[in-house]
Formats: sequence, C-alpha cells, structure tokens
Amino acid sequence: MVATTPWRQREIPGTKIFDGSLARLGYALNRMCYSFNSAECRAAFQHDAEAYMTRYNLTDAQKEAVRSKSVLAMIDVGGHPYYLAKLAGIFGLDMQDIGAQQTGMTKEQFKQKLVAAGA
Repeated sequence: MVATTPWRQREIPGTKIFDGSLARLGYALNRMCYSFNSAECRAAFQHDAEAYMTRYNLTDAQKEAVRSKSVLAMIDVGGHPYYLAKLAGIFGLDMQDIGAQQTGMTKEQFKQKLVAAGA
C-alpha cells in the first residue's frame, strides 16, 4: 500500500489561488465575461453595464469590482484571469495596466520598471 499525503492548499503570499471555492463564488462573473466572445454581448454591456450585470446575477461585490475596473478586485470576488482579460479589453486596459494594478504602481511607473529590467 502506498502512503499518500493529503492535498493541502499552497499559500503564495499576495497571490489568490483559483480553486473550487473561488470558482463557485465567481461563476456568475466568469459566465458574464465568457459571453463577451460575442460582439453583440460586448456591445450590450457597453450600452448598459448595470443591466447586463443584473442579467447575469452578479453579486453587489462583483458589480462593484467591475465598476471599479480593478482586475485584482474582480479576482477577489471569483473572477478567473482568463475570463477577466475579456472584460479588461472592453475597458481598454492592456497588460501594462493590469501589471501596474498588480504591483500597486501607476502605468508609467510600471513601464519604467519594465524598461529598467530589460536594460
């Protein structure tokens, strides 16, 4: 008989682990973001974001995270980074914007950090 070690959730400081409980929490938000594969749905969201979020039964916390355009806040309420990228695109956010949010810097500071790292 082979001894097995019980699975333990890894903790990485400053990192949200997207696990089953977070997936359940974020189901409505991720489902909404998945809908943005359709240009028609992206347009409907841009026309009336509040109604669109209500249509997908987002929680108040999820709605507030979307309103804030904070990817980190959306991750905290169950957003999966893959699906959130679709929403970030609607908001006109690029990877440097997201990197700046993750590091607590302005976009310009983040760009300078990237340039310095490449020098």
